[in-house]
Amino acid sequence: MKIFTAAQIHELDNYTIEHEPVKSIDLMERAAKALTRAIMDEWTDRTPVVVFAGPGNNGGDALAVARMLAESHYQVSVYLFNIHNKLSEDCAANKERLVYAKKVSHFTEITLNFDPPELTPETLVVDGLFGSGINKPLSGGFASLVKYINQSPAKVVSIDMPSGLMCEDNTYNVRQNIVRADLTLTLQQKKLSMMLTDCQQYLGRLRVLDIRLSPDYIRDTEVSCRIQEETDLIPCLRHRGDFVHKGTMGHALIIAGSYGMSGAAILATRACLRSGAGKVTVHTPKRNYGIMQVAVPEAVLQMDREETYFSDSVESQDYDALAIGPGLGQSENSAIALIGQIRRTQCPIVVDADGLNMLANHQAWMQQLPPGIIMTPHPKEFDRLVGVTSSSDYERLTKARQLAEHLQGYILLKDHYSALCKPDGHIVFNSTGNSGMATAGSGDVLTGIIAGLLARGYDQATACQLGMYLHGLAGDLAVRDLGKESLIASDIINYLPKAFLRLED
Repeated sequence: MKIFTAAQIHELDNYTIEHEPVKSIDLMERAAKALTRAIMDEWTDRTPVVVFAGPGNNGGDALAVARMLAESHYQVSVYLFNIHNKLSEDCAANKERLVYAKKVSHFTEITLNFDPPELTPETLVVDGLFGSGINKPLSGGFASLVKYINQSPAKVVSIDMPSGLMCEDNTYNVRQNIVRADLTLTLQQKKLSMMLTDCQQYLGRLRVLDIRLSPDYIRDTEVSCRIQEETDLIPCLRHRGDFVHKGTMGHALIIAGSYGMSGAAILATRACLRSGAGKVTVHTPKRNYGIMQVAVPEAVLQMDREETYFSDSVESQDYDALAIGPGLGQSENSAIALIGQIRRTQCPIVVDADGLNMLANHQAWMQQLPPGIIMTPHPKEFDRLVGVTSSSDYERLTKARQLAEHLQGYILLKDHYSALCKPDGHIVFNSTGNSGMATAGSGDVLTGIIAGLLARGYDQATACQLGMYLHGLAGDLAVRDLGKESLIASDIINYLPKAFLRLED
């Protein structure tokens, strides 16, 4: 699914109107029917409805929805805010239709003073104040109305966007002046802010309603952000031939685990093996020998000369992929070994966890990273990596995109909707995963999966995209059987075979 900017959303509406062709008022009616059906799916006609409509086309949608609900025997009260005595053409048309229908219980057009209605726990508020076109924080009377709605016990459904929330950048928005919806009914496509964790508190549940906007425009318009789906990845799968052997299925090297942190090495190694690599070698300190031999008997062990930490880089010409960082610790000796390993490695590299933290502690080394490198930070690791704490998820995502372009590498920013920032400036959001995966070791599993896919011969972009999708899908399949509270990282590995089967079927 493509993610359009606010400007492109406006262009999509206009293109549909011009090329379908369809009148703008009829397109609004089409959207209102979809919105009304969605509301009626959730609330019966015994629910009193209060509609707050703004002066623009979002308000026009809300007025049309109010009329349709009233015609379906809902008790509807409507408040149209026209404080500048200027309604959009379609909003004015829907005002006339609403008044002419004479079905709503109460209609008030506010031009100056506003006496707010009582909002009870039984009330449903339809928020149609402002949609995707807003580009600055709400203030004045509208900000006061938003606060009144948010402080009430009523349920809130927002049309297209919670009023006050911008489509992309909310870094400098006034957060208390954004409607907190229980349900957001967005039209045709998700917006970028809907993929960011710090905006979820305003969205509630999110449904995307297809209002049949131009498929030609959607297909042909270039975007910088998209959400990957299962159908995008199935054509990318590399199928295992009948006459292959382990030597032709890729050899991955994993450098992981200090003494006391062998679990990270175990999880990354097991995930790498489960991702199809023909052979996996693990380089780890001597004291991890016993537990690694028992926990991952399928792996080849390569012991560091030191007892408790990674101390020196190793030859890498025989490997098809390298994953480095999980559980390594952050000693200065290990840091020097890390940058030495990165310098001498010719195959694709994934850096995670302590590998990222060591790079963050040696910022000058960032200039020595090879093109195509993959880094998989969670938000705090990323902030350390760039040396600045971001004030919003949009700001962090922008910096990740800039870093990927600067390094000509891949930054996989882990979150509920993980985002892969590519060297060409494009961003791909993942659509799988759940909060049960917020558990220690989950990131080590992702590192292992990507390393395994790289070893199998997938290019960096495909390995990252397929890897984060499989990682999340395995977590989703595990949660169905085990629940979110009990999920551990090993469960994700155990469900990887089912995740692969799901894509292969």
